Amino acid sequence: MNELIKTFKKNDGTIAVDGRDLHDFLGVKTDYKDWFPRMAEYGFTEDVDFVGLAQKRAKPQGGRPKVNHALTLDMAKEVSMIQRTPKGKQAREYFIAMEKQAKRQAQQVVLPMTPEEKLLLVMENANRANSRLTNVEERMDDFEANQKMDPTEYSTVSHGVTRAVNRYVGENHLQLTRDQRAELYKDISTGLNKVCGVHTRTQIRAKEFNRSMKYIYDWEPNTATKMMMQQAGEQTAMEV
Repeated sequence: MNELIKTFKKNDGTIAVDGRDLHDFLGVKTDYKDWFPRMAEYGFTEDVDFVGLAQKRAKPQGGRPKVNHALTLDMAKEVSMIQRTPKGKQAREYFIAMEKQAKRQAQQVVLPMTPEEKLLLVMENANRANSRLTNVEERMDDFEANQKMDPTEYSTVSHGVTRAVNRYVGENHLQLTRDQRAELYKDISTGLNKVCGVHTRTQIRAKEFNRSMKYIYDWEPNTATKMMMQQAGEQTAMEV
């Protein structure tokens, strides 16, 4: 079989796939150093599904060596499918063919002779394939569900917070110091993080975007913060 993507044999005899060569073949525009960690988040485990390799020969002058990875065939197939591109499909089919060829060369068992045995083998292979596909789809669904907001969504939420605070100040005709206004931002941010189940605004997930905007639209300070703002307004009136 002509080598479409660079592979090599590991010490245990299994086939491993060159991560950077796969990245180049797939035509991924994202840099490898950013792309590979995102792929690993689909549920792959280091030292099980892949191992890191330092490419000393590719070391930039005065810099660190480029990091590469050796992927198992199973991981390479799933990563190829995740791309959802013709190149990804081609790579996956190539790895499947390579896997079949390796099994034919290594397999020493007697092939099933009866129609019943052949049917059973076909069903077992189909079940394994369906199980792997379901597993990948579940990983993809989980990954997409936990994606953080993109920069546009994050900016919209941040601007919404600012508008909500300014609206409250304007509607209540408050003249606040920087510290007093900061209490309002603290109030809305604390509530927003609690509603979305995160510690900081940067952790809000994309699926919580609509919930975030609804909270911001409906927000009013809690009782303690309201009392502080009222006291601030009264103090300002006395000084005037």
